[in-house]
Amino acid sequence: MLKRAISSLVGIFALVALISPFQLAIAQRSHLAYQHKYDSGQTIQPIFQGWSKNEDGTFDMHFGYLNRNYSDNLHIPIGADNSIDMAGLDNIQNQPTYFQTRNNRDIFTVNVPADFGNREIVWRLTTEGQTLEAVGWLQSEWEIDEFGGYEPDPKVLANQPPQLSVISATSVRLPAKLTLAPSVSDDGLPKPEPKMERTNNEWNTTPLLSRPEGALPIPTNVAHLETNLRGLKVRPQAPEDKLTVSYIVWRGPAEIVTQPIFAEAVNGSATTEITFTEPGEYQLQVRAFDGGKSTYEFVTVNVQ
Repeated sequence: MLKRAISSLVGIFALVALISPFQLAIAQRSHLAYQHKYDSGQTIQPIFQGWSKNEDGTFDMHFGYLNRNYSDNLHIPIGADNSIDMAGLDNIQNQPTYFQTRNNRDIFTVNVPADFGNREIVWRLTTEGQTLEAVGWLQSEWEIDEFGGYEPDPKVLANQPPQLSVISATSVRLPAKLTLAPSVSDDGLPKPEPKMERTNNEWNTTPLLSRPEGALPIPTNVAHLETNLRGLKVRPQAPEDKLTVSYIVWRGPAEIVTQPIFAEAVNGSATTEITFTEPGEYQLQVRAFDGGKSTYEFVTVNVQ
């Protein structure tokens, strides 16, 4: 009986050895569809990213989103397709209506009272005929610590966020460009540090992954996009050694073009030329960044 069992096992192993390469190839190919990158036609997933407690006892609920499109920003006005169930609260709904591509973390917060208890806040977005939601509540494991539970670097604590002053509203008529020059100042921190040159032999050098020779190609229908080695969309990043001001559409019907993307502060102000392509009311989020911390304000622009 033992011989018969061993013989059966040998037969099974032989069969697995024969079909496993084929099955592996099928499995690989079946997963390729999930690796496609799409310009448009995809949904937006709202995301609850955790909560933090304020000194006055209230709580901030933090939200972000994933726009699954690689090229198309989407405009979803406040209403049935972009709503927040405030759990009986009367807080102002400050979610965006203009959604940038891909992953956007910690976009806005909703402040709730100290007695919020076990209630839930739900943010719902409807795109491509699908309604997706993010549900936030005060689960203890989801508390966000500003410094990740570690003792902060004294340099980080010493740095104060920039001071930013913007006009409340303005208007422009197409075809025209709008120039904004908000006042911005900073404490001069953090101090620029010399960049260390690293070699491939250093222990803290992050290795770059490469696909093995002969591996199946990862398909993409957005080859025109600039992506990094991990296939992520490359976005312009603010310099870390300058005080800069930049703009994004928070609410509005279309994208804007800013020149420069990150305006360097000179003599207490930073000048940016903004081009609009469609009429409507826009709410722009203005960001001042000193290389370590940011300050955000909003400016309303009526484009006629």
